[in-house]
Amino acid sequence: MSKSLESASPLDEFVLPESWRGVLAEEIGKPYFQQLAEYVAGERAEHQVFPPRGEVFSALESTPYHGVKVLLLGQDPYHDDNQAHGMCFSVKRGVKVPPSLRNVYKELGTDLGIPAPDHGNLQAWADQGVLLLNAVLTVRAHEANSHKGKGWETFTDAVIRAVNDQAEPVVFVLWGNYAKKKLPLIDTDRHVVVQGAHPSPLSAKLFLGSRPFSQVDKALADLGRTPIDWRLPA
Repeated sequence: MSKSLESASPLDEFVLPESWRGVLAEEIGKPYFQQLAEYVAGERAEHQVFPPRGEVFSALESTPYHGVKVLLLGQDPYHDDNQAHGMCFSVKRGVKVPPSLRNVYKELGTDLGIPAPDHGNLQAWADQGVLLLNAVLTVRAHEANSHKGKGWETFTDAVIRAVNDQAEPVVFVLWGNYAKKKLPLIDTDRHVVVQGAHPSPLSAKLFLGSRPFSQVDKALADLGRTPIDWRLPA
């Protein structure tokens, strides 16, 4: 092992994007965050971990704190090869679109008449202020929920609270029972919550027809904010 790797701190991978550092400064100073960094570093040393190093905070990198208009909450990163890149529901270009995202695209077509793109990369949404946040930000390859309960949920709850504390009202999108459990973190007098079933094949019958995208756009318009252009570039 090179000296540079030997001297690397587990926290090196855990440096937050600049716009989030101030609002989460207290959180990242807590002992659990150091322990979480050490845990993930240990997992990377022994196993393949997704998303790759440098992409864990892609959602925060792509959507700066004061640019958040919508928070869409996922649960766990995709755990198959080349899928996860740090944004919930999104996969890298060239990767087969997963079943949940296929259902999101179906509903996008039904709701707004937008045809499904030929890829699963949701970067264009993130660029417009949709924070694509998973509750857990890493996973061991091919083992779903393997990093659950290691500290990520504490951190991402703090992210949700930070967005809740914004002066500008935000639309929170909670799909499925897991996401709906985060409702107590949100001031529903100030913000709008769009709830529905998860787009997973297991609950797709309840998700399809729920028209979440037009609900989000109406809420943003009512709040005096620009709606999202949900079309994804080819």
